[in-house]
Amino acid sequence: TKAPTDESTTQHWSLRPRTQPGVPQFDGSADRNWCRNPIDAFILSQLQKEGLGHSPEADRVTLIRRLAFDLTGLPPAPEQVAAFVDDTSADAYEKLVDRLLESPAYGERWGQHWLDVVRFAETEGFEYDRYRPGAWRFRDYVIDSFNNDKPYDQFVVEQLAGDELEPSTPDLLVAAGFQRLGAVRRNAGNPELAFSRHEVLTEMTDIVGAAFLGLTVGCARCHDHMFDEIPQADYYHLQAFFAAAQEHDLVLASAEEQAAWKEVTEKIQAEIKRLKESAGGANGPSDTTKEQIRALEGTLPAPLPSISSVRHVEEQRTPIHILNRGDTDKKERQVGPRVLTAFGPSPPPEFPAETAAPRTRLARWLVDPEHPLTARVMVNRIWQRHFGRGIVRTANDFGLNGAEPTHPELLDWLANAFVTGGWRIKALHRLIVQSATYRQASLPNSEFRIPHSKDPENSLLAYFPRRRLTAEEIRDAMLAVSGRLNDRRGGPSVVVPVAPDLVNLLYAPSQWIVTPAREEHDRRSIYLIAKRNLRLAFMESFDQPDAQTSCALRESSTHALQSMELLNGSLSNDLAEAFAQRLVRDAGSDAAQQIDRAYRLAAGRAPAAVEQRLALEFLQRNSLKEFALALFNVNSFLYVN
Repeated sequence: TKAPTDESTTQHWSLRPRTQPGVPQFDGSADRNWCRNPIDAFILSQLQKEGLGHSPEADRVTLIRRLAFDLTGLPPAPEQVAAFVDDTSADAYEKLVDRLLESPAYGERWGQHWLDVVRFAETEGFEYDRYRPGAWRFRDYVIDSFNNDKPYDQFVVEQLAGDELEPSTPDLLVAAGFQRLGAVRRNAGNPELAFSRHEVLTEMTDIVGAAFLGLTVGCARCHDHMFDEIPQADYYHLQAFFAAAQEHDLVLASAEEQAAWKEVTEKIQAEIKRLKESAGGANGPSDTTKEQIRALEGTLPAPLPSISSVRHVEEQRTPIHILNRGDTDKKERQVGPRVLTAFGPSPPPEFPAETAAPRTRLARWLVDPEHPLTARVMVNRIWQRHFGRGIVRTANDFGLNGAEPTHPELLDWLANAFVTGGWRIKALHRLIVQSATYRQASLPNSEFRIPHSKDPENSLLAYFPRRRLTAEEIRDAMLAVSGRLNDRRGGPSVVVPVAPDLVNLLYAPSQWIVTPAREEHDRRSIYLIAKRNLRLAFMESFDQPDAQTSCALRESSTHALQSMELLNGSLSNDLAEAFAQRLVRDAGSDAAQQIDRAYRLAAGRAPAAVEQRLALEFLQRNSLKEFALALFNVNSFLYVN
């Protein structure tokens, strides 16, 4: 399917072909000297149109902390800060960027962004919230893809059609697990099988629009889209690409291992069933019986290693009909696979319903270098993660109801560079973080104050936007500065202790069996179990998304529960004690040296004179652990400038 022609003047900007903008030029030497790469020229051009100036470059201590959190999600060690500050080579900054991009922590940081977009979870939601064994492999696939700088077009194709490309290749089957990430209703004895199947297909279809196209395709399920050029028929044509995609759990164990696992499991389950059936009476099972059941559930063998994926099963292909008002009981005409009509001056071809490798066809259409949306949407996501807001503020909605781009020429220039550069994400990072725009100080320059009537939200980037750390960054930073961070990579997810009352709310307490190895609890947050029906209070307080729908951008709220978690929470108090012990190990018993070391670890800098004085006064009345806890609550720890 071809992109729309120049005659398509009535189409929304995002559906038109990318333009080929020239890089703005400047006469003044000062302006030319400020620009480090083409990004700066586009930014400066817009600033000048509004009569605004740019801010000076941030100091090196600020820059390394900003870069470290943006690229790896972890604070820089004091020794790393000192080495960068003392490095007088002309390419010191560029070398720092390369080191951070090559760190395994990079994939853990940027993998989390993609997991937000695709609403990754390891359980199915709804009442049962059943685990998908091996779902953690998709998380590791994403992390590895970012670390290996996998081209984005390949990344897209593998997730949509990995099983069709090479059904015997484990990594590609793991990638295709993308289509298993939506919530699934598993009601016992559910007679509405057609409705349940339709829900699964809806999840598969909607995420294509949100994640790859940046369009609210799901709004056309029941009627023509109210705003965008997506008729209802297009929704079901798109859904038809997934009609033969069926769940496929590939067990990675021998027949003997499976038989032994089944024998032990069935024996324990039979005993649990016996206890439940024998626990009669109006009040149900006694507390003693409940404890016996919980104990037995805790002895159930771990699920066999497996891959959670899909496969094309033509014999089980679901006939796709246009549904009147989205009702499975009101079928209209049957349709086959076809891409959205909004992207061409003439209707695209409709493939036969039984087309071989249909999802591969869809994926190839999405990653066509001329596709107007795919590159724009991903470039915008990366820009958003660096600057706090996208060039298009509504990252999942490039439609008529979404925001207009603040810098449309820059968006197209970046998308063009992304595609011609081989869809390489790390190259895009380098371009952005090495720009003068990114390297600005986070306070507005002396020409104006916040808020400025011309740009109250700093949309034009006259200064770098300060941001609070995400939930994962806060927890990981607390682990890092306390010296407790376990940097082991990959593998099955970690289950940490939570309040028993929360566990008792689950369908079965056996769904929350704490990982026995204590050191595993100190791994990075991306490796914590992603369960839909139970989120950690600390993470939820700091705006971790619920994985029910695609999260285009994390909220950054401020409320009292955050302070309660940081001051009174078990995690913060436990790690404050470890932080205090580290300060004694690193700085001895001298209070002044302890304070200096604490600030260099937590804030990436030495304490100011007033901070040093106040800290000394505080330590005269309070313990070192309480001082460490206080540092977890200061803005210098929680925010990046």
